[in-house]
Amino acid sequence: MLFIHNDVVEEILNMEDCIAAQEQAFRDLAEGKATHRPRSDIYAPCEREDGYYRWGTMEGCSGGYLAIRMKSDIMTWPRAEDGSWTEDKYCIEPGTYCGLIMLFSAKNGEPLAFINDGVLQHMRVGGGGGIGAKYLARKKAATVGMLGSGGMARTYLQAYCAVRGITKVKVFSPTKANREAYASEMSRRLNIEVLPVDNAEEAVRGSDIVSSCTDSMAPTFDAEWLSPGQHVTMLGPMEISKEVLDRVDVNISQGSGGLNIDTKDTEQGIGHSPLAWVAGSREERQRLPKKQENFNFIVDFPTFGDLINDPSIGRTDDEQITFYHNMGNQGLQFSSVGGLVYEKALEARVGRHMPTEWFLQDIRD
Repeated sequence: MLFIHNDVVEEILNMEDCIAAQEQAFRDLAEGKATHRPRSDIYAPCEREDGYYRWGTMEGCSGGYLAIRMKSDIMTWPRAEDGSWTEDKYCIEPGTYCGLIMLFSAKNGEPLAFINDGVLQHMRVGGGGGIGAKYLARKKAATVGMLGSGGMARTYLQAYCAVRGITKVKVFSPTKANREAYASEMSRRLNIEVLPVDNAEEAVRGSDIVSSCTDSMAPTFDAEWLSPGQHVTMLGPMEISKEVLDRVDVNISQGSGGLNIDTKDTEQGIGHSPLAWVAGSREERQRLPKKQENFNFIVDFPTFGDLINDPSIGRTDDEQITFYHNMGNQGLQFSSVGGLVYEKALEARVGRHMPTEWFLQDIRD
């Protein structure tokens, strides 16, 4: 049994391998060789009067591995002076987080590893966006309009560079210092031109790939800024307006977005949660954000599996605007990339070993 820390994941996992592992798992899913359960969350009141506790899980099984991703967060939904709002989270105190992947062998049931999910989470999401660009962006796509300057914006750009010959990036985020720091770091890391720009429109217009990677609970750009031939993707569904989707010629979803369960005990669209079980009094539930009009986790788009079986539903000319809904197979991403990280850790002889018997028992449940 291994414990694999974020530092180890960062050392042994590269974006090209991350993309390849996910792509194979998605193909296996289309062929019935892999499966997953979409994300679901539990909400309960916490000690903060403006927040809620959230527990989230998802599972996937592929390539001989079963992974469950677990996260424990205190959630808040701060609003800016202009009325916009985002989703914020922490564990114990701001700046610390708790997310773990537990990996099992699907061959004999053995518990194999605990993996910090921070680096792997960013890599698997960025890699998913890279798969979308690989199949839907124009072959000669060279410029990226990046909205956002956080960790996901970094791995999305890494993924685009892994699948296309990117030479120039325009990045916008509301805080000037953040977009300037992003531009400096990513131009140095990727040896390409990365320019901070003063507004979202400047980032979007004229870019071959438009990438929204924010925690925004509202659309981040206008449909009228798009032009023929662009490829669009996002981090969360609330970043994309109905008007943008109406403007798009080709819509492909990574997979089915969430569990379609509608009972008196469940709610859809709380923050970025596709499906949630919620505890709390009527007064306590007032802390939760209201469902957004543009919320749509479960989409009726063709999936990546449909695309590889029928390429004609994807981009067929350079004038089409394409959109990749980078959600849907999250559990499968953790089993495929988590399994890859485990194999690489064994090969490199890194990670902290724990006795497997600590996790076994002789009492049948």
